[in-house]
Amino acid sequence: MATKRRKTVLPNVDTNRIPVQPEVQYTQLFINNKFVDASNGETFETIDPATEKVICEVASGDAEDVDKAVAAAKRAFKIGSDWRTMDASVRGELLNRLADLIERDREQLAAIETLDNGKPYGDSFNVDLTLVIKCFRYYAGYCDKLHGKTIPIDGPFMCFTRHEPIGIVGQITPWNFPLLMVAWKLAPALCCGNCVVLKPAEQTPLSALHIASLVREAGFPPGVVNIVPGFGPKAGAAISEHMDIDKVAFTGSTKVGQMILQAAGRSNCKNVTLELGGKSPCIVFADADIDEAVEIAHHAIFFNQGQCCAAGSRTYVQDEIYDEFVRKSVARAKTRSTGDPMQRGTEHGPQVNEMQFK
Repeated sequence: MATKRRKTVLPNVDTNRIPVQPEVQYTQLFINNKFVDASNGETFETIDPATEKVICEVASGDAEDVDKAVAAAKRAFKIGSDWRTMDASVRGELLNRLADLIERDREQLAAIETLDNGKPYGDSFNVDLTLVIKCFRYYAGYCDKLHGKTIPIDGPFMCFTRHEPIGIVGQITPWNFPLLMVAWKLAPALCCGNCVVLKPAEQTPLSALHIASLVREAGFPPGVVNIVPGFGPKAGAAISEHMDIDKVAFTGSTKVGQMILQAAGRSNCKNVTLELGGKSPCIVFADADIDEAVEIAHHAIFFNQGQCCAAGSRTYVQDEIYDEFVRKSVARAKTRSTGDPMQRGTEHGPQVNEMQFK
């Protein structure tokens, strides 16, 4: 019996959506539910990759600021605190409320993401923000589904396992999907009852700081979420080496991942989760629908300006269709619309900065 080929569905991105004008309101550190300047008073510039002009100055946190954020998180995680005694279902309500606020500010967040990162507004609004909202709602529903097991054993004993939050979680996010990576880090940690100290990428800190304002508006207790923008050698290293941080989650390069793993071992042997880069091949056989394969391979390498840890940066094509595949791939690439990411119809914006461009 013949098997019907299943059509691959690519993300539906409305490139003609009209962007709103981005409004940057938050540029300070977020510690204990307050926006504050860095302890040393230092700031750094964040750049619009489309124009290479300065968007604004952002507070640049260092080890002293990380200490303050961790102290706030420890108070929030203290036995008997509002956060520790909160019912799991109420944690879910807070996460759902945060998702509601993100949905309310969706256009503004998408515009900030495009301004700071350079990805087309259609991608920010339709792809990234859709996944961000879904992520928070998924973990909102999972809060009261975390439980252990009862285990039958010999003798007059009761044996059971209990899942508990690990404690203070340090999180370091990358620049390619700034807001989505914040969601992937924050949502599961908060779902499980942890407190967080997060450092967003210095190239793209603005959307994370807007989320911080929504965390406060949603009603999370002070100290549960702390966001410290800054540079890796200062803020990132302080998080990785901190003796009172119980786990570090990092998404980024393999080189930096190795440094974080070493820092975790040198300090308190904290738990570490690393999501690092790699090479992802596309393999096209002669019996494939060649037009569909061309479109999939095109999307795999060009999506998000190629700045994706799972980008299809290698394509292997069977000899019989190689020449036709290359010809059609070149033709498809020539139709890709590049330009101002805030303009309607743009498929491909700038790289995030000059280093990535080169």
